[in-house]
Amino acid sequence: MDEKFVEIINEMAEVLNAAQLKRLQEVMLKHLVEREPRKKKISNKEYLSKFLEAKKMEGCSERTIKYYKVTVEQLLGKIVRPIRRVTTEEMRKYLVDYQKINNCGKTTVDNIRRNISSFFSWLEEEDYILKSPMRRIHKIRAEKLVKNVITDEDIEKLRDGCTCLRDVAMIDLLYSTGIRVGELVRLNRSDINFSERECVVLGKGDKERKVYFDAKSKVHLINYLNTRKDDNPALFVSLDKPNDRLKIGGVEIRLRQLGRKLNLDRVYPHKFRRSMATRAIDKGMPIEQVQKILGHSQIDTTMQYAIVNQNNVKAAHRKYIS
Repeated sequence: MDEKFVEIINEMAEVLNAAQLKRLQEVMLKHLVEREPRKKKISNKEYLSKFLEAKKMEGCSERTIKYYKVTVEQLLGKIVRPIRRVTTEEMRKYLVDYQKINNCGKTTVDNIRRNISSFFSWLEEEDYILKSPMRRIHKIRAEKLVKNVITDEDIEKLRDGCTCLRDVAMIDLLYSTGIRVGELVRLNRSDINFSERECVVLGKGDKERKVYFDAKSKVHLINYLNTRKDDNPALFVSLDKPNDRLKIGGVEIRLRQLGRKLNLDRVYPHKFRRSMATRAIDKGMPIEQVQKILGHSQIDTTMQYAIVNQNNVKAAHRKYIS
């Protein structure tokens, strides 16, 4: 009956207005659905579990799955009734309250909105709900701030500040390839082609792509690997035994500690990626090629990395205008 119910509502949506459609839905629920033998009710937690399983099947990373789980669990903790009956007004209130309680910025709230929208869109696609209550809640626009990049001088400071060959190799590989930290930690020794100065990374959605590194990275990688005594296939491992594969958190902590020691402004993995993209565009690399290197499916995503160097703007103004 549920499928037939949805078909009737969808068909009548072409000839009825919103108020009439709502009334039709209420009448059908009362006289048809409620008279059927009761089926096993699916709890909110079960819907979440099914959603996460679907995301795993789509190839989302463990980190992304965890982010979805935490975000939706927080929502379900505030929603006392079945998730199928949640309204747009309730979701707007939830996001407003979330921002006030957590004292977070618009970008953070928009990330929460996107995750929740994904959950409700899945419920709609699977015919668990007629229409997502998030449809009319649009992107939350935040101020676009020019984010700092890592300069050549900063890179030299980071290299000099490293106390082990592994960290030097890691920094150079991040800076020259622009790979994601998740891609970095998944790299194996066998993925590296030293003669061609390239490696194969496994990106989002388990998509493979080739990226390229410079001569300095090659030298530092070889020096690092020559010191390794373990047989772990991972490219980067912990310094202490049993020399396990380095994890995302380990890379983030190491870079943050190094940046603080050298009094550099916030050093984290993604900053290397943005810096590489900015340098490439700044030196004239076509945006389509930068998109390919970064592994972006949409060129709009790549454009967000295209931070124009202010010194170049000044030089261009003097050349063409002054």
